[in-house]
Parts: sequence; C-alpha cells; structure tokens
Amino acid sequence: KKSRWCSFVHEIPLTYGQINHVTKEINKAVISKYTILYQRKKSMNSVARNLYHRFINEETKDTKGCYSIMEADLKEFTTLKADRKFLAILSILRHCQRLSEVRGGGLTPYVIT
Repeated sequence: KKSRWCSFVHEIPLTYGQINHVTKEINKAVISKYTILYQRKKSMNSVARNLYHRFINEETKDTKGCYSIMEADLKEFTTLKADRKFLAILSILRHCQRLSEVRGGGLTPYVIT
C-alpha cells in the first residue's frame, strides 16, 4: 500500500524550474520580512510598524534566533498561491531539509535550515 504522501507528490508533475521559482519567492519574502525587523523603528511608516509588531508577536521560543516565515508572510510579500503544487513543493523542501515546520501555538512557521 502506498503512503498518502507518496501518492500526493506523484500526482503533481513538477519541474526544477517550478521548485526554484518557489524557493526564490520564499527568499524574497524572508528578505522583506527581516528588512522590516532590522529597520530602525523611528524610520518606519505605519504599515511597516504594524508588520513589525505582527512579526514580533508571531515569534515563539522555538523560532527565536532562526530565520522563519509564516504563510501570511508569503501572502504579504509574494504572489504565491497555497495550491496543491505549492504544498507539494513545500513537502519537497522539507524532505531535502531546506525548510522545517515548527508546530504549536496555533501558527506553523517554516524555519529556514
């Protein structure tokens, strides 16, 4: 009997180009997020300040000191849609140990490894 994950990944044909595109978009989102976090508070506009406070509130003890990204950050900073291909690519990146999920607290951050 095939596992559910195996059938899920094999149903969706993917190319290296698609995986690389998602990786570049994730990198853009991480750069945008941490540019805001490392910015001086006095130089922020109200939108950046609201994002800054959201990022600080979403941080947990497990993600402290690590580069992490939430699904909301991907929606904010990229044009990626959370469809089946995107979820399959996230599974591939987790399998290759490029990302890891930190469960708990109601939110699921993806930590860049």
